[in-house]
Amino acid sequence: MPPADLPRDALGARLDAAVATLPEPPPTPVLVVDLDAFDTNADDLVRRAAGKPLRLASKSVRVPALLRRALEHDGFSGILAFTLREALWLHEEGVSDDLVVAYPTVDRPAVAALGSSAAAAGAVTLMVDDVAHLDLVAAACPSPAAPFRVAIDVDAGLRVGGQHVGPKRSPLYDPGAVVDLAREVLRRPGFRLVGIMTYEGQIAGVPDEVPSRRARSMLVRRLKSASITQLETRRAEIAAAIGGLVDLEFWNAGGSGSVETTTLDPAVTEVAAGSGLLVPTLFDHYQSFRPRPAAFFGLRVVRRPSPQVATVHGGGFVASGAAGKDRLPSPWAPSGLHLTGLEGAGEVQTPLTGPGAARLRIGDTVWFRHAKSGELFEHGTEVHLVSGEAVTATVPTYRGCGRSF
Repeated sequence: MPPADLPRDALGARLDAAVATLPEPPPTPVLVVDLDAFDTNADDLVRRAAGKPLRLASKSVRVPALLRRALEHDGFSGILAFTLREALWLHEEGVSDDLVVAYPTVDRPAVAALGSSAAAAGAVTLMVDDVAHLDLVAAACPSPAAPFRVAIDVDAGLRVGGQHVGPKRSPLYDPGAVVDLAREVLRRPGFRLVGIMTYEGQIAGVPDEVPSRRARSMLVRRLKSASITQLETRRAEIAAAIGGLVDLEFWNAGGSGSVETTTLDPAVTEVAAGSGLLVPTLFDHYQSFRPRPAAFFGLRVVRRPSPQVATVHGGGFVASGAAGKDRLPSPWAPSGLHLTGLEGAGEVQTPLTGPGAARLRIGDTVWFRHAKSGELFEHGTEVHLVSGEAVTATVPTYRGCGRSF
């Protein structure tokens, strides 16, 4: 067995031992979070942020107890929410009183609910990148109990050779267009402009040191470097133009994969982070940091079709994004296991091959890692929190709380 595989086997044995302490075997998938790794990752994110606060991306966690735990770490402050309904619920539950909705909303009932509560309106910030967003909010709640807090989402992609590299998000790119929307927010009653967001997904969300793709990784690093330079110049121009209109409360940017470079930008006041806490497989190959995997799901062996194959029940938890092998879950512990090319990860069964398959018996647990953070917890109602070889608590996911956003 290669030495590099030894930690996987030790991890698998530790998770097996922890789950064995539960009163009865839990149904699969068995969702677990290694708190020792989670806390280590949180502290490392704070270190990488070098003094700038981290806004917690709730989409990448989706477990209220873990959101609270992360926010207890010095250096984390506020939540970057996925939807307005989620932000309203987290505020009601007392998880945070500083919530920025990361994406524009067209949920009229949720807007009306936000506008009917002065406390919620003072805690939640809406994201806009078009006058149409302002029109919808105003129509949904013409007389809010308190002015709606608004942030402007600005495209942070790289433009090179006439091409756009990065997430296809906001239509706002030139400083002039940002200023025009800012003026519109400021002139309308019932709105307050409090922030700006520039998410550089082409830096934060793309691995740049993949062993099997060395040439591509080199190209990615060059594109990231060019993007950082271009974006810092454009942020400075926008900051100068906006500064003459309003004093902003925050400028949010970045993600777990770009913390070091994002914090260096003088315009940025806070960095978003979430995936770096649980560390899915898509975050395994970054040059700048080496986080510890913290989230796993266990599936039990139910068949042995041959001495070289072991089949577990379920497991088809494919991550969102462009379809490809990197979106599949990875059998992680014990070591020496691989998905098959023909079946991959199936809804009802997942066959596993490799040198480790011969050692598995019916009833054994195989521990997997998901490809994308947060999405794993849409597949279960509870998560077992593990420290050492003990389950210290079993807590609900969003779905376990009866919530689906």
